[in-house]
Amino acid sequence: MNHIGFAILLCLVTLKLDAQILKTDLISKSVSQYQKAEWEVVLNTTWNNPYAFNEIALDMNLTAPSGKQILLPCYYESGKSAGESVWKARFTARETGTYSYQFVLKKDGKVVSNTPNAVFNVAATSARGFLSPNNLWTFRYDNGELFRGIGENICWESRDSDDSKFFKTLHEEKRFNYDFMLTKLAANGGNFFRTWMIYWNLPVDWKTVKNNSRYQNSTSLYNESGMKRMDQLVQLCDSLGIHMMLALESHAGYLGTGWELNNYNTANGGPAKTPYEFFTLIEAKQQYKNKLRLMVARYGYSPSIGAWEFFNEIDNAMYNGKPEDQLPASIITAWHDEMSTFLKSIDPFGHMVTTSISHRDVEGMNDLKNIDFNQKHIYKNTAGIPATINEYTGKHNKPYVIGESGFEWDWSKNFNDIADEMDSDFKRALWYGLFNPTPVLPMSWWWEFFENRGMTSYFNQVSKMNRLMLKAGDGQFKSIEVNVVQEEWKTYGVQSGNTKFVYLYNPTETTSGIEFTMSETPEKSGEMKLFNCESGSYSKSKYIVMPDNRIRIESQKLLSKMDVILIFD
Repeated sequence: MNHIGFAILLCLVTLKLDAQILKTDLISKSVSQYQKAEWEVVLNTTWNNPYAFNEIALDMNLTAPSGKQILLPCYYESGKSAGESVWKARFTARETGTYSYQFVLKKDGKVVSNTPNAVFNVAATSARGFLSPNNLWTFRYDNGELFRGIGENICWESRDSDDSKFFKTLHEEKRFNYDFMLTKLAANGGNFFRTWMIYWNLPVDWKTVKNNSRYQNSTSLYNESGMKRMDQLVQLCDSLGIHMMLALESHAGYLGTGWELNNYNTANGGPAKTPYEFFTLIEAKQQYKNKLRLMVARYGYSPSIGAWEFFNEIDNAMYNGKPEDQLPASIITAWHDEMSTFLKSIDPFGHMVTTSISHRDVEGMNDLKNIDFNQKHIYKNTAGIPATINEYTGKHNKPYVIGESGFEWDWSKNFNDIADEMDSDFKRALWYGLFNPTPVLPMSWWWEFFENRGMTSYFNQVSKMNRLMLKAGDGQFKSIEVNVVQEEWKTYGVQSGNTKFVYLYNPTETTSGIEFTMSETPEKSGEMKLFNCESGSYSKSKYIVMPDNRIRIESQKLLSKMDVILIFD
């Protein structure tokens, strides 16, 4: 062999020794449908950044019993470059039967090591699976069961020092943690909540954390304490059967202190000098894609991830500061288009994808093909929620969600002075959502305030009616026009299957009899059910269809501040 041939052979041998899959081990004792199965993989290889998939990537290639090909990203767990390192694969099987698989290691996009084909068997379970879009009103589980989200914002656990003027002590109470709040929410009929990743909560990609002693600063590329708490949160949600909308970013991370601490900032070793460069530089976008791959690889196995939300209130990041510093809508929309397309391409579980605005639309955002549902936040205008939902669903033919709602947004005010109004608004938002085309009912803010007032139990009433409406029409809803003499009353109607539901709310100080017309009038007089929204109890009443098609409910009056649902089977 000449010197050139020997050199080539030596390079090939060196490359093989430099990147080897040494061992794989199925940690899970058994594999069941819709439940996590975990593998540990030991590598011997080198890297500069184990999270940079363009440099080094471990994938699990699976063939499902149906023949479907699945590419599962794996993630780095521990170990050092140029030695043994531990990686993990977390997979949830949607099919029962025998899967075949192999692990494939790539460096700089080229395959350098793989394992022989192996198999595992998946046993059937009664679990429901993952959520997917269904129509403007509902999501649907893999098993066909319909879903409408009922819940609230629980965007962070208690902080060490809260900035509320009147509720500092309340907000700092340690009971406001995921374990307490989510367990109570689920026990009272809730099935959905929204939460943030930020430098004081779930700081997966924040080296420096502030104001929450649950977490520790880190010199690693990703924060160990943040990833550990995220592991715990996902496991908790799986055990409770509750789903989260996970805001991967908040506008707060791109303003003031947030940007000063941000890992994408050049001051902290990142590639971007400004938030503008975060959205435009190739290097910044590649770093963000590394994060997305980690989130999918480590947490994507879980059906409790109801949706990935790219940004909380992206418009507030765009419009901060001087007019000349405002970020153009074109780059924000392009960034979301690129990232949603990428996320869809690497998430084998097909989780839904969204983002949110506060109140200013971003041109082009509502029509991005890989954003599954649009959303905005509405405060001080709960009465306007139905019109907003119907406007956006009609214009963009895509589900619309009110991700935050409330009577008041200004945390400098003493909510105890307007507590009754706050409570009433909390309730109205849920009912207005239930009777309009949205798959997730409007979610209240101020979770500590409402929990302290005993409002969590109110989700039971809404959950009870939601189940009845879903069952009646198998998820098919048609809005019904309802008109009453009292102009101040709030009225909404829905037909589910053959059952008609009419919501009536009397915000006035006057008690009145119940008389109305609706677009789907019963053919003759009869008996209907009346659901008391406050107590959650049912009663029966007779109704009379008048010659002019007015419907009168016998022996029933709607008291001041009372709301009911009339059910016509």
